[in-house]
Amino acid sequence: MPERAMRALSAAVMFFLCAASAGQAAENLKAFPPAGEGMVRHVLQLPKQADESAYKVELIAGKTVQVDGVNRYFFAGRFEKETVKGWGFTLYRLGALGPMAGTLMAVDPNAPKAARFVALGGEPYLIRYSSRLPVVVYAPEGVELRYRVWAAGAEVKEMPKG
Repeated sequence: MPERAMRALSAAVMFFLCAASAGQAAENLKAFPPAGEGMVRHVLQLPKQADESAYKVELIAGKTVQVDGVNRYFFAGRFEKETVKGWGFTLYRLGALGPMAGTLMAVDPNAPKAARFVALGGEPYLIRYSSRLPVVVYAPEGVELRYRVWAAGAEVKEMPKG
């Protein structure tokens, strides 16, 4: 088969696979309700991994605000995990982003403020990694959602007794 025909065939196969996965993702989203008033639905489709049990996804919510460059800031709030009735799929909700708090180190009042992303305080919110279903998060308008993928190392060590 000529090289040009092989490229065309490869492109057609890739298009079909992408269309099929996009169709599957759209089909899966039908299970999730639309966002309520004042809320936004965020959807993340993760790529397939060889061993998905070795991965976790960290959900990070916050806002970009003008703050000094000295203190550390955070917002109050937390994610809630829910199951979609009749489907068994998991979704996550973030209630109101609480008041912003931070450390109280003295800052020169004339020091310029900078735009920084300020996230929820507390421990990282880690969820199961799954490429089969989208990660769906409902958050108030104006809240930025970010994520980070965590991967386990290949080495497993024995824990000492005692």
